[in-house]
Amino acid sequence: MAIAAGPHRRLLPLLVAAVVLSAATPARAFYLPGVAPRDFQKNDELQVKVNKLSSTKTQLPYDYYFLDYCKPEAIKNSAENLGEVLRGDRIENSVYNFKMRRDESCKVVCRTKLSPEAAKNFKEKIDDEYRVNMILDNLPVVVPRQTREGSQTPSFEHGYRVGYKLKDDKYYINNHLSFKVLYHEDPNSPEARIVGFHVIPSSIKHEYGTWDDKNPTVQTCNANNKITPGSHTPQDVVPEAYVVFSYDVSFEASEIIWASRWDVYLLSSDSQIHWFSIINSLMIVLFLSGMVAMIMMRTLYKDIANYNQLDNQDEAQEETGWKLVHGDIFRPPVHSGLLCVYVGTGVQFFGMTVVTMMFALLGFLSPANRGGLMTAMVLLWVFMGVLAGYTSSRLYKMFKGTEWKKITLKTAFMFPGIIFALFFFLNALIWGEKSSGAVPFGTMFALFLLWFGISVPLVFVGSFLGFKQPAIEDPVKTNKIPRQIPEQAWYLQPAFSILAGGILPFGAVFIELFFILTSIWLNQFYYIFGFLFIVFIILIVTCAEITIVLCYFQLCSEDYHWWWRAYLTAGSSALYLFAYAIFYFFNKLEITKFVSGILYFGYMLIISYAFFVLTGTIGFYACFWFVRKIYASVKID
Repeated sequence: MAIAAGPHRRLLPLLVAAVVLSAATPARAFYLPGVAPRDFQKNDELQVKVNKLSSTKTQLPYDYYFLDYCKPEAIKNSAENLGEVLRGDRIENSVYNFKMRRDESCKVVCRTKLSPEAAKNFKEKIDDEYRVNMILDNLPVVVPRQTREGSQTPSFEHGYRVGYKLKDDKYYINNHLSFKVLYHEDPNSPEARIVGFHVIPSSIKHEYGTWDDKNPTVQTCNANNKITPGSHTPQDVVPEAYVVFSYDVSFEASEIIWASRWDVYLLSSDSQIHWFSIINSLMIVLFLSGMVAMIMMRTLYKDIANYNQLDNQDEAQEETGWKLVHGDIFRPPVHSGLLCVYVGTGVQFFGMTVVTMMFALLGFLSPANRGGLMTAMVLLWVFMGVLAGYTSSRLYKMFKGTEWKKITLKTAFMFPGIIFALFFFLNALIWGEKSSGAVPFGTMFALFLLWFGISVPLVFVGSFLGFKQPAIEDPVKTNKIPRQIPEQAWYLQPAFSILAGGILPFGAVFIELFFILTSIWLNQFYYIFGFLFIVFIILIVTCAEITIVLCYFQLCSEDYHWWWRAYLTAGSSALYLFAYAIFYFFNKLEITKFVSGILYFGYMLIISYAFFVLTGTIGFYACFWFVRKIYASVKID
């Protein structure tokens, strides 16, 4: 026994340390032991890759070459994972190529003539505040911001603006890029590692004589005449105009080590507020949970002691309270099959969430691994189908059901089918806008293959194994004739108690929800999984306790219809989540397009639905354990 316990004893401190470190250093991204840094010697080739054009105003990503930028001879897509495609990322090669540690000034890339269509596209993207995203050695490009007075920490914006519009209603394109590459030198070798990638965009109307495509030169800038924003006449966007694209690149030694190079992207300007809010939320919820647990334990022990001291059944009949409904408490609910389906789906979602967080805490889902989080969630959801089938069939057998194959089919297709229908509708809208965020046919086929080829068979395997197990036995017998339920007080009515029960679980997560929504909709990185894990634990405890308390009050008023009530009590927190999403839309976002608004509410509806299934299942199992525990503790003649 001691030998078997050894590995678990060693693993637990490691897991706790991972949580503490992840919470204590929310801005630090670390790399796994198998991810090796790239070393570059002087004059080594550096290739800048281009990603999507993104905008927080429209939430519709576009391919970089949707606009009439300079194109290489052959556009090549880099290897993409499933998560990258679902996020709308399109990593491609570009005309921007550097030599390691070799500064260049005013390097002309190409000249393009803006057609009326190209000029129109540029103007639309400038109006919608689109940003260009580039990547060098897996680091996204950032634009330095002016630091606030008294602030020692530099701040950056992700990507640079396509252009800008002045009060004269003229549009100007950022056609000159001043790159700065930070590198960390190895003192023992001539090699160096890239630790930063900055850019300052400018608009300049280049002047030149006779244009030569093979050897393009301009008179506007040279090695002694650096281009800075506002230093020259800007390049306006008009049809049939020629636009010359150029860039500078400088290399600068830095003290930043390679393992810390992502800190710039993960630093939060509201870190103090974030810490205070999280700790405040933790203290309030833990205090409420402690009070609720203490009251419930004292009251329950007193009830059980009183019931067990009764000498005969006649005395018991004179009592009121939860013992009186012992003959009906395990009576199967209406739509019991549907409840089994939702509970099974909730267990599947719970398993996916827990394993994803474990991977994130251990550093497997670093932001450096673009699309890793999304890929992990999709694959884990598919493989957790075995848990969904097992739990739904076990519960269905307890309800004395016989058509386990029908329940298995519903478990395999109901929740994923609803999500896929919503996703397909939203994808059609994105496709109609010609956005790169639209999932291609090949990826859609791959998702179908994962669903029908892996998830559905695994649900059937789990269901078969679950139905083979002996049925869960009730601690008390169920009467043949249902007991009449007395009239309930207004505060014990289903609608009121269900809505009231969702407030506390939502209160446990709404502060963290703000940061999650900001990362999703305002183009920020989210990597504080230590905080998220702590909040998730508190969410589980809160859902369980509030459901048990309201279930106890319900049983004391002789209402034994607790099955669905328990699920809906904790699940109602999803209503508050969606209400908060509406508040966030009107107060924090600047979305103006109708299609973008539909996309926002469509995706938030999917998130809220998943949250309903997750919290509802947690509440159901807490109440299920509680009811079995208390009725197994009293003597029933």
